[in-house]
Amino acid sequence: MFKNYIKIAWRNLWKNKGYCMLNIFGLAIGITCAAMILLWVEDEVGYDQNFDKQDVVYYVPTNQQYEGEWRTFFQATPGPLAEVLKQEVPGIVGSARTKGEDFLFQVGETSINKFGRYADPDFLSMFSLSFVEGNLETAFNDVDAIVISQETANQLFGENTSAINKVIKINNETSYTVSGVYEDLPHNITYSFDWVVPFERFAKDNEWVKEYGANFSDTFVELSPEANFNVVNEKVKAILPMKTEDDETIAFLFSMKDWHLRSAFEGGKNIGGKITYVRLFSLIAIIILLIACINFMNLATARSEKRANEVGVRKVLGSGRKGLIAQFMAEAIITAALSAVLSVLLLKLLVPQFNMMIDKQLDFSLFNSVHVLTLLGITLVCGFVAGWYPAFYLSSFKPVDVLKGARKTKGSASFIRKGLVAIQFVVSIVFIISTIIVYQQVQHVKGRDLGYDKENLVKIPVNGDIIKNFKPIEENMKSSGMIESIGLINSDILSGGNNTSGLNWQGGVDTEDVLVSVRDITADFFNTTGMKIIEGRGFSRNPIKDSTNLLVSESFARLMGEGSAIGKTIEEDYFIIGVVKDYLYDDMYGSSDPVIFFNDPSQGRFMYVKAKSGVATTAALASMEASLKKFNPAFPFEYEFVDDTYNAKFKSEKLIGNLSQIFALLAILISCLGLFGLSAFTADQRRKEIGVRKVLGSSITGIVGLLSKDFMRLVFMAIVIAIPIAFFLMQNWLEGFAYRISINAWSFVIAAIVAVFIALLTISFQAFNAARVNPVKSLRTE
Repeated sequence: MFKNYIKIAWRNLWKNKGYCMLNIFGLAIGITCAAMILLWVEDEVGYDQNFDKQDVVYYVPTNQQYEGEWRTFFQATPGPLAEVLKQEVPGIVGSARTKGEDFLFQVGETSINKFGRYADPDFLSMFSLSFVEGNLETAFNDVDAIVISQETANQLFGENTSAINKVIKINNETSYTVSGVYEDLPHNITYSFDWVVPFERFAKDNEWVKEYGANFSDTFVELSPEANFNVVNEKVKAILPMKTEDDETIAFLFSMKDWHLRSAFEGGKNIGGKITYVRLFSLIAIIILLIACINFMNLATARSEKRANEVGVRKVLGSGRKGLIAQFMAEAIITAALSAVLSVLLLKLLVPQFNMMIDKQLDFSLFNSVHVLTLLGITLVCGFVAGWYPAFYLSSFKPVDVLKGARKTKGSASFIRKGLVAIQFVVSIVFIISTIIVYQQVQHVKGRDLGYDKENLVKIPVNGDIIKNFKPIEENMKSSGMIESIGLINSDILSGGNNTSGLNWQGGVDTEDVLVSVRDITADFFNTTGMKIIEGRGFSRNPIKDSTNLLVSESFARLMGEGSAIGKTIEEDYFIIGVVKDYLYDDMYGSSDPVIFFNDPSQGRFMYVKAKSGVATTAALASMEASLKKFNPAFPFEYEFVDDTYNAKFKSEKLIGNLSQIFALLAILISCLGLFGLSAFTADQRRKEIGVRKVLGSSITGIVGLLSKDFMRLVFMAIVIAIPIAFFLMQNWLEGFAYRISINAWSFVIAAIVAVFIALLTISFQAFNAARVNPVKSLRTE
């Protein structure tokens, strides 16, 4: 019986190849879009899943209160905290301090830069490192030991070569001995690293790590499987206030399962994070599939007149309604299966481009059982969703009415069909409006006055002998005639960097509660970055002359009360000699903390270089590289353009914008496929009417307008419905940004024009073809 249904269904589909291809292509687009989104979702929810202890390992951030508001900080726990938590909090069975850093590895002629961590021994077991050489228990027996990833070992010593007990020179200064090699970690982990060395090595050279006032480390803890999280977390929250007698800094536990998807905090409380986008895009995948299924429903019910006689004859010959429903469902499922086959080909072609767009390493594989089962599930769901209404509708025809020719098209079917077309265009227009507003918001923020000039500004990490040889490096670069200015700073210009609190200054009230960022710079830093000194003077090129002088940002100057800040003191020992215009860092949507600047080149961690106007980028970079190779030869030349780093801060917004464009394009394409098919059937049904009108003198333009009118009404109705929906959704999205645009009417006007133009183009193509037909052919049977 089942085979018969399949044979009949296949024969019917083959008889109507044109209609079938429209359905297959529409469903294939929907399945492809949904599959790509699900690949992205799979990658996002798969973060940190490879770690065996993800249920019991926790990161320890801190909530700190400043000016009455709680703020959440990562990499901001004091050195002693990890050991205290393990010793004094029941339920915590492991703990580790870590500090991330870049190392230059040198073995013979090979030099590579790798990021890794100083860490306590428990770190290795908490992160479930699988050793291919050495073992976890003895890896940190020596303070000069280092464990490295398999990729790093291969790069340094070659493949199939043991790395155990080999010596690696670090930063051209010191050496470590390889005590273990672990399997490479996957790309989708939150805290990545290519090497780990004992934290004891770092602590030995930095006594300040033992102080509670130095908040610098990442702290991880492991709970016993039997521990009650809520009880342990409350005890963790009590530790710092007890040890420091300060109740404005509180540590808490943050589960590994939430590190990637729920990393957003506001007011000291978790407010979600990327999980919002996972849910949003999953919903959009469902919507795109529904639009594709709507196409099938519309085209199937539109052809009801064509299939009415078939249904009538089969019922007279004894077919029951259940059998007809089964046949029509079989047609839908076969169509969905063919669409799935086409979507596999599309996925193979499009996933690499999708990866470039979203900066991922997604891979669709038919050898992955999860991927195959997911695709099969999507196919079956599409088949059932797309086929159920046409199956029940077509099988409901009464044979007597059909064979007498007395059956008329049901008004309800026409109404539902028009409603589904309108829904398709509502979704498409919402996507178009969203794309426009997301783009406007991103451009609005990118065009914000940063307080410095990021264009052609190059950032170079400070390493090796750069600090010691800074003056000859500066002179050598400038003598090339290509470099305008060079400056050092202790923090990335775009990041939060070092900060402090508890300062007192002249004219301030309750100053201990203000968080202040601290920047150590060279005299030319302001000139290099284009920051403006709006009052007073800058630093001299001799740091000793400015050992008790500093500059402050505008926002800091306002905290000092009325009058000029020049000449006022901070901590009674430091005199303000200049005020710098506020600049934006860390939070690109908000306002930045007040800043104080010291003239201290010795603390520089980044060198910023500005090329002269008109100099070719390649020539300027070559000049920088030559100078650094001359005075810092052991280290490779590495650099970043500040504008690239700045643009990367809008990764999430860019992702939303790119995906909105894709969704809008696909939704419009699928909707137009349906509209194309429906307009073709409409033109076919009215061919005699068109012939009569042409004989009576109607023009082609008039006939095109006649056939387009009903469909365009639906598009205008969709515009009216879509505008308030899009406004509500985008207004809610924009409220998540402190610095945002106001939605203007042009976004809706542009979206409406685009939708009308595309719909009109699609309908007019079929209408024009129908209007050109010779009326003699249309009326020949009359």
